[in-house]
Amino acid sequence: MPIIVDLDVELARRNMSVGEFAAAVGITPANVAVLKNGRAKAVRFSTLEAICRTLECQPGDILRWVPGED
Repeated sequence: MPIIVDLDVELARRNMSVGEFAAAVGITPANVAVLKNGRAKAVRFSTLEAICRTLECQPGDILRWVPGED
C-alpha cells in the first residue's frame, strides 16, 4: 500500500507505550498494532484527530504517501 503509517516513529519520539497511547486515543492496543503494521484499510477522522491530539502532531507526521509501494 502506498500510504505508510509512521505511528511507531512518533510513539518512540515521545517514549510512549502502545498501551498508554491506545488508552489516550480510545482505541484498543490491537487496533494500534493494525495501524502500526500498515494493515489498516481506513482511519476515521475522529480517530485521526484523537491521534494528533494525543501526540500533538499533524496528520502528515503520521501518514505519508510513497509512490510505487504496493
